[in-house]
Amino acid sequence: MSAPPLPDLGGLKILRTDADIACPAIDGALSEAGAELVSCGPEVDHGELLDLVGDVDLLLTCYASITAEIIAAARRLRGIVKYGVGIDAIDIDAAIAARVPVVNVPAYAEETVAEGAFALMIALQRRLVPLHAAMRAHGWVSPEPEWLGRDIAGSTVALVGAGRIGRSFARMCGAGFRARVIGHDPHVSRERMRAAGIEKFDDLHAMLDEADVVSLHAVLTADTRGLIGAAEFAAMTRRPLFVNVSRGALVDEGALLDALRSGRLRGAGLDVFTAEPLDRERHPLRELFERDDVLLSPHLTFYTEEAMARLSDDTLARCGEILGGVPVRIASHDPRLRAQRHGVRFVDEVERESPLG
Repeated sequence: MSAPPLPDLGGLKILRTDADIACPAIDGALSEAGAELVSCGPEVDHGELLDLVGDVDLLLTCYASITAEIIAAARRLRGIVKYGVGIDAIDIDAAIAARVPVVNVPAYAEETVAEGAFALMIALQRRLVPLHAAMRAHGWVSPEPEWLGRDIAGSTVALVGAGRIGRSFARMCGAGFRARVIGHDPHVSRERMRAAGIEKFDDLHAMLDEADVVSLHAVLTADTRGLIGAAEFAAMTRRPLFVNVSRGALVDEGALLDALRSGRLRGAGLDVFTAEPLDRERHPLRELFERDDVLLSPHLTFYTEEAMARLSDDTLARCGEILGGVPVRIASHDPRLRAQRHGVRFVDEVERESPLG
């Protein structure tokens, strides 16, 4: 379903951060509607961003840090559209105080990201990356112990977070591949998890003790930052694979490195990192590039043709509402967004999401 037509945006200025994310449909539609569109990439620093926002009417952002100072400097700002899901980089309290509505796009990629997590898991289970490297180097390899894979069927897959993405991942693993799926999420009922094919564990460490695969599907908040640390990795007694497609800061990455070095983990599939982008020379996680038990992805599990089309349509619809003087549609049930009282309307088509989902 395409976005409704935009109003005439002549005389309005829009800033899109994170312009390294190609969004031609969004950029083209806004420009065609008459807006002056300015963009900046991830290299822009806080001071430069402060200078850019002074006369903008709308801010489109993905990963850039939108601080209280930036919101205060944007004297004409009518709204902030996060073209994505996570809102941890935006100072929501400051936006509320300034009566600037903030909206995200909560449901464009739940199946897409779940598929990405599944792809990381199955590639690690079957040793596909080192096998491919060996084939390229040698032409063929023999069935020796270093290439021995693992089945998903019959394994135990543990979910930390059972929201929309977690439950999609559970369906793929359980109904699709006949794994036992267990999950920890204090904000999702036992009945709801059972209906999704997930056996609920109230105790996180008890669940981790039974896991052959641990997949993280949580929202980053002050309470979930560092959710998986040394104690949690120590509880993973069956040497599981670890998959994270949510947010890097949910994990104590030093403890993750220790778990890989010690063999506590059998491997890791990582799409997200506390400090992005990675690099081979200076990044604290640079040794991951040299490990054949680690599969790295550059925060792109959301990036498919279909998901980007949905993201573009939803983003443009929210832009049209804000700039057309209509209360913007908030479909997320994140309590930080639901605390807003100015320039918003709340809808319930997108089901309630938990802080661990």
